[in-house]
Amino acid sequence: HCPSRCRPGPEACGPGSTGPWGTSVYWAAAPVYRSQFLVGLAVVTGLPAALPTLPLELTVLYNSLLFTVGASDSVIEGEAEGIRQGLLRVLEACGAGGQDLSTEELWQKVLQDVTAGELQAPLHQLGALQAAWWLAASRLGSTAGLFRLLSHAEDPGRACCREGENELLSLLKAWQVPAEEASLPLVQSTEDLKEILCTAAAFLQGLQELEAGNFATALSLFQEAAGGFCSKRVLAQIYTCLGCCAQQMGKPQTALQHLKRALQVDFQCLPALSHAAEVYHELGETNAELEALALLYEALGKKLPAAASSSPYFLIRTELLVDTPILASLLRHRHPSEVKYLLAQRCLQYGRVADAVEHYLDFLALFQEGLQQQVPLDDSSALPRIPEVFLETASALEQAGRHQDAITVCEEVISRTTDLIPRMLQVEERLEQPECPSSGAGLVGGLLPQKKESLRYLAWRAAGYLHQGWAWAKLGESKEAITQFSRCMCLSVAENLLPEVEVIQKIRLLSLIGRGMQFLDLGRHKEALLDFLHGLQISPGDPAAASYLVQALWKLNRKQEAAAHWQKFSQSPPGEDGQQEGQGRSFPLYLVSCLKQAMFPHSESLARSIQDYLATTSWDPSSKPSQSPCTGLAQGL
Repeated sequence: HCPSRCRPGPEACGPGSTGPWGTSVYWAAAPVYRSQFLVGLAVVTGLPAALPTLPLELTVLYNSLLFTVGASDSVIEGEAEGIRQGLLRVLEACGAGGQDLSTEELWQKVLQDVTAGELQAPLHQLGALQAAWWLAASRLGSTAGLFRLLSHAEDPGRACCREGENELLSLLKAWQVPAEEASLPLVQSTEDLKEILCTAAAFLQGLQELEAGNFATALSLFQEAAGGFCSKRVLAQIYTCLGCCAQQMGKPQTALQHLKRALQVDFQCLPALSHAAEVYHELGETNAELEALALLYEALGKKLPAAASSSPYFLIRTELLVDTPILASLLRHRHPSEVKYLLAQRCLQYGRVADAVEHYLDFLALFQEGLQQQVPLDDSSALPRIPEVFLETASALEQAGRHQDAITVCEEVISRTTDLIPRMLQVEERLEQPECPSSGAGLVGGLLPQKKESLRYLAWRAAGYLHQGWAWAKLGESKEAITQFSRCMCLSVAENLLPEVEVIQKIRLLSLIGRGMQFLDLGRHKEALLDFLHGLQISPGDPAAASYLVQALWKLNRKQEAAAHWQKFSQSPPGEDGQQEGQGRSFPLYLVSCLKQAMFPHSESLARSIQDYLATTSWDPSSKPSQSPCTGLAQGL
């Protein structure tokens, strides 16, 4: 057996290991030995079961099953039938039967009825192997039940685990491994297998507790597993899980310590680097987060050599027994395209526009090469829909002053969505079942998926026009900007509480403000006033639309109305009259630059002019008109 024990610190054992089964010659000839064991097992099981030959038969069975696992590099569910047949052979030798019993019942019958001393060691060996199969299937209760039986068979008076202790781990640790017969060597010692079972049991239960939200218990179990019997690769995975657990507990610094330890143990444990970037993001440590993402992207682009810790010199290893969906989720390797997009997105969010542009263009180059098609676009993916990436790229280009490039990128979105939007799109919130349930179309958020998708296309196309409008405005082409803003407003839908509809309504508001600003620059104040009024109808109390409305009224020399609106919107507390409506809402990243451009610049001169007007006029600003201000303004036009 392996002399180094593969505990934290020492290198994984290799072909140079000593012992009857640790030589490189033996491992090179493993397929030959496996075939010989299988032939021997077939010969033995073809004879009537007899107590004198059962120890040899069960040992051959144990070794052959171990070789089967080693050859496939996985625990095969079907191979557990071999253990069942071995137990039936034991009962046959004792003159009993159990074909109609389940595997759990079969173990109970064998361990309670068979008392032959020469069979105890082989049965315990098979029990350890059975536990490995059950752990691999996450059948922790069955495993605990088996070791209760094994412990009772050794010492009927043994006490149960103490209160507060983990029962399965207590049973495994208390299990006394019978001495091995020198004449019947094992390809993997039962003592080594016991420690692997202890590590796997702690790891599996830690994952279960983590998934259930019992973070303190999960942390304790992961720490138990980290001190167990495993390779460096598995140890790095355990430290990664410790980091994720500490992060969930609101201990980011502790999480970072565990994740750094994971990378120290196995530099190829890239999920630890990915989780570290998330923790830095939570802490607001921008430089550290971007550095971690850059290192992750660089590492993913390299073909690293196989880690020594994955050496297969144990036929049953911890990694074969711990393979659950939550572990796969925690250890998911991000695709390079995902990391490149995260770099671009973070740089845009943090205002590092030049870096954002570089990363976005790199990502689009990968898109053009078709490399991003390998990325699974599931809930765990960091990638949004591709049109949104194009729009975020346009936003970054605008902020970098590359307005013509932004227009070109938006044209790509507009041209590709033109044929995807139906001429008429009726939006309704539906709670009933679809008319044709046999078609398989389900409801998503109360809306048929086809209509929901059409709304997304509509929002992307409208956002493309919006960005083009702002880009043309920055280029000084007011007429072209007005044209693009107007095209954006032609794409409208009825009011609805769906997120997609809210985004479209926000785009329409921003387009009205943008077009109104262009009208102000051109001296077309009445047209600007109408746009700002329309914007307030879409979003009552919007600060930007209200501020521009005051400016338009003032330029039209309608000072009394301008002063009334100025007082209303400057003195109203936050939240009153819907002034802050939508400000706490999370809109897509590609709209952030447009939201900033639509903000009304602080104008002290306009404020002073209105204050001087109020000080010199006898008009009572507290008097309320008989009709709404918007209605009066519309009639005044």
